Amino acid sequence: MNSDGARIEDIEDIAIEVRERLWPFAIDESEAIDRHWDKLRAKNPRLFNGRVFLNFERREETVGVRRTLRGAAAAVDYKAFLAWRDFGFPDSNVRNCFAMAALRSADGAFLLGRMNDLTANSGKIYFPAGTPDPSDVRDGALDLEGSVSRELLEETGLGADEVDFAPGWTVVFEGPRIACMKLTRSRLRAAEIEARFQAFIALQAEPELVALHPVFSVCDLDEERMPDFTLRYLRHALERYRAS
Repeated sequence: MNSDGARIEDIEDIAIEVRERLWPFAIDESEAIDRHWDKLRAKNPRLFNGRVFLNFERREETVGVRRTLRGAAAAVDYKAFLAWRDFGFPDSNVRNCFAMAALRSADGAFLLGRMNDLTANSGKIYFPAGTPDPSDVRDGALDLEGSVSRELLEETGLGADEVDFAPGWTVVFEGPRIACMKLTRSRLRAAEIEARFQAFIALQAEPELVALHPVFSVCDLDEERMPDFTLRYLRHALERYRAS
């Protein structure tokens, strides 16, 4: 655990139930949320107020050698989620739990994407990912493995049949965020993945990612544009795979 309370854990399973629940923050701050949304939309009219899932409960269980992250999530408006984030996470009882495809090439590079300026995370660099939405619900629970496959395909053009997903997860617990990293090994070298990606986004008018950022070593980290949880994971993973 770091001095700021952040930690990284290997987790075998993630089980997050979907429940109906009202969010006091969204109700009490509805006017402030609407004003904030209007400002965001004035800058970027392409933003869409859909529904996303936030975690209202979580716990970790260990049975034998298997560790499971369990929780309960409820759907909230995207505009309320953005306000909660941009206001500094005022409701400390909820967490943003999301899954990311930690894409690694055959020659040892991690491949991250730089977000299009048209998105709510303009210019940020991180792995293919998204806050869970209704398309990620399966049998009353969030299907985070399915979310990883979907986001990888939508953002890079790489299908699940073209990569190998490692078992389990590496989870970064960092304040209001729970970033669930799924190691995703490609059979292609970094340059080949980048070529595939460029051909993929060339067919899109407004791709979510506009460039890939290869990370072979800590020298390739971008301290300004990579979120802290991404930097934590990359330092951890680079050390792990260098030592193995």
